[in-house]
Amino acid sequence: MSEMIFYERVVALNDNIHARLKVRPATSFAYAARTNSVPVVASEFFEAAREYPIIFARGENGPVPAALLGLREAENLYVDSEGKWDARYVPAFVRRYPFVPGKGAQGELLVCIDEASQCFGTEEGEALFADGKPTAQLEHAMKFLSEFHQSATATELMGRRLQELGLLRQADSVAQLIDGSQFRLNGLNVVDEAKLRALDRDTVQELFANGTLAVVYAHLMSLGNLGALVDRLSRRSPGGRAAARS
Repeated sequence: MSEMIFYERVVALNDNIHARLKVRPATSFAYAARTNSVPVVASEFFEAAREYPIIFARGENGPVPAALLGLREAENLYVDSEGKWDARYVPAFVRRYPFVPGKGAQGELLVCIDEASQCFGTEEGEALFADGKPTAQLEHAMKFLSEFHQSATATELMGRRLQELGLLRQADSVAQLIDGSQFRLNGLNVVDEAKLRALDRDTVQELFANGTLAVVYAHLMSLGNLGALVDRLSRRSPGGRAAARS
C-alpha cells in the first residue's frame, strides 16, 4: 500500500525554495474521494474501529492495517459530492495532507509537501517559515508527522509479528446488489479467531503486555462495519440494497 495514495507532486520542504510559502486548511476532502482504503496506525484503532472495517493489506514490508473506505476501485464512500467527510473520525493518514513524511539520504525523517495541493500559496494562509526558521504552524505539522511516523513503524512491527504467529487469514469480500452486480476486494487479511484462541499462554501474555491484543480485538470488532459500508454503497448505486459476505 503506497504512502502517496492521493499525493500528486511530492517534494521535500526547503527553507530557501519555500521561504514565502503559506498553507491554508483544506476546505474539502475531494483529494481523497477516489481512495477506497488508507493505512491506519495501531494508536488510532480504537477510534477508527467505530467507523470503518479495518483489514490487513499487503505492504512492501509485511501486512499493513488499513481502513476500508469503499468497495469499488477509486471510490471513497465517506466523501460526499461536496467533499465533506461523512464520519466522526477521519484517519490520521488523511488528516496529515498536504504534508507527508519522507526519508533523506541518511534515512532521516524529512517533511515533504504536495506542491500540487491548493492548500499552498504565497498570498493567503499561515507562513511556514519566518527568517528561515519554521513557524509554529510548520512545527505543529512536523510534530504530527513525527508522531505518525513513529506509530507507523510500531504498527509495521505489529503486523509482522501477527504474520509470524500465523494469525492472519485471507478473507476476500464480496458485495452483491439486488441487480446481480458484484464488487470484490481481493488480497485482504483478517485475524483468525480460532488461531488466536489457540495461542499458548506466554504468547498471549506477550501480546497483552505490548498492547497488541487490545488492538487485535478492536480490529475484529471493526469487521462489523462491513455491513454499514455496503449500505453506503447501496445508497449510491441504483440497484438498491446490497449484501456483503466474506
